Amino acid sequence: MKPKLVEPAPPLAHIESDLGALFQHGKPIRREFGNGNRLHLDRPLPFLCVHVGSHQDAAFHAVSANASYLIAVDIGLAGEVARLVARMMRDHCGAFLVLDIGELAEDRFLTEDVPFLPPFEIALACGNTAAEKAALKSFATAASAREAKYRTPRVDELNPTARAEARLWNELGDAACLTVRFAPIYRVPGTKRVYPELQDLVVANMVDSALQAVSAFLKASKLEHPATHRSLGRRAYIDAVVRADRAIDNVASTFDFLLAVTPINAEPAWLEFQAGVFERVPALLYRPLEFEVAAQKRKLYSISLDYLEDPLLTKLLSEKQQELDLQLAMLAARETPRFVELGRALYGGVEPSLAARARTILEKAPPVASAARQEGLGADAIAAAAREMIAKYRAAYPEFNASVEIRGDLPAGLLVSRNRLLVSRDTRLPSERLTALLSHEIGVHLLTYFNGDAQGLAIFRNGLAGYEGMQEGLAVLAEYLVGGMTAARLRLIAARVIACQAMLDCATFEEAFRILQREFGLDHRSAFNVVLRVYRGGGLAKDAIYLRGLGQILDHLKNGGSLTPFWTGKISAAHFGAIQELHARGLLRAPRLEPAFLSSDAARPRLKKAMAGIDPIDMVET
Repeated sequence: MKPKLVEPAPPLAHIESDLGALFQHGKPIRREFGNGNRLHLDRPLPFLCVHVGSHQDAAFHAVSANASYLIAVDIGLAGEVARLVARMMRDHCGAFLVLDIGELAEDRFLTEDVPFLPPFEIALACGNTAAEKAALKSFATAASAREAKYRTPRVDELNPTARAEARLWNELGDAACLTVRFAPIYRVPGTKRVYPELQDLVVANMVDSALQAVSAFLKASKLEHPATHRSLGRRAYIDAVVRADRAIDNVASTFDFLLAVTPINAEPAWLEFQAGVFERVPALLYRPLEFEVAAQKRKLYSISLDYLEDPLLTKLLSEKQQELDLQLAMLAARETPRFVELGRALYGGVEPSLAARARTILEKAPPVASAARQEGLGADAIAAAAREMIAKYRAAYPEFNASVEIRGDLPAGLLVSRNRLLVSRDTRLPSERLTALLSHEIGVHLLTYFNGDAQGLAIFRNGLAGYEGMQEGLAVLAEYLVGGMTAARLRLIAARVIACQAMLDCATFEEAFRILQREFGLDHRSAFNVVLRVYRGGGLAKDAIYLRGLGQILDHLKNGGSLTPFWTGKISAAHFGAIQELHARGLLRAPRLEPAFLSSDAARPRLKKAMAGIDPIDMVET
């Protein structure tokens, strides 16, 4: 006869030791009990989220997204561990709340004959103390304020039938408890399948509402409550997050998108175009790809984001995964008609308001006679000045390990590739533009790379999805703040928008050139340089983002926004709220460096002017 298997007792002595180490040395706890049971505390916190049961439901994901949680398959185990944690944490923190989060057996408001989408049920129960009731009220208010994709939450008291199933509060002794049960509205009715987007929304609602409940509980307990409930969230990356981030970075580092779509024969192409009396598009040559696109795509989507235990980081990494996929698709479609449409998906089109702003600039900013190409600073002088500026940043932050390379395979200008500043051998730059251009490339692009690198995840140095618009807007603002925004420079930025619009409207290379040259007064070489940038790779809509990003950052400043969060790493305007949350949670640290130009006497009055509200045309001073 086979001996009966006995479930091992929970290692309470080990947990007590773990808690002691957490209090004394700040050592996080992540203890597995076998069979999927887990206790996770990334720091001492006055709450514990608990889920008893399935590891496949939304309640499991909502609980495991917290900084302090317990997953257990057995109610007895959950009670023993929760009681111990509650007792020791209450002594340490002054008060403690257990949040028992689970799902109702069915979505009882949804029936086949209902003529509309009904509300979905959230059922709550708590103890009799004023603090527990405050937590319940706060959870109800927060959960009711959010819609979960077409269905509004309806909060009720936990009914007697559900109470019989929710037995954890019977196991907790005198520990304060809030019980939460919600309808499984994310499940396809009558099946085991789920609606993934809806599941994500439900999880986000439960996590946010739970943290607001804890904040209200602390306030009612007469204890110091956080300035924002989001600061109660995770402050440590689990290994799965770090592994996923590293794997995505490995794919991203196999290619440089802009270098791969930038012609290597810009100067010969100009001579060919000139020789053809500006009527025949020149042949453009590109670097051969050093990798197989399909292999990198397979590698990209073999990266699992299923167990990161942090909905916000999962979303950021998933967005980056999709952006890299789109970039790889564009590289596979280089020099084909598909390249343009994929680029439109990546960078967007040219909205009428942006085109109108560009036309206004070109009409109001006077054309500037072109200087002879041999005049101005050459590549060697620019590179020397760049190394000098980099050395100053490195003196303030030794990890600022940027390099400068002079290249013969780039069009005239400068370009940042990860931690390298690339200077084209063909570059000629008026001396009064030197500080502005270096502030653009080093003071913004390289600075945010190294600040992002210090945040612990590569995604902040490589850039969150869609970061380029805000990044270029900041870089153009830097040119203005140091007094280097000339009429010629602003006209070029506006001309890029017009060329992008023409390209997306199916104009040919030569037609876009004529629009800039004849309608807006650009000289032949300037018009060619703009059109070359826009038609590279087959037609790249990226260059419209400079003026769009500048408008976004000027609006941000006018509305009282701070520039500081944007120095954290490479982020977009759409991620401003996410960055604020990660800062509140302590996952992001303050920028290691701020741009040197911000503290200059020249920048202060201009920044004050920008904060009062200006249009890009008002930035021209010389």
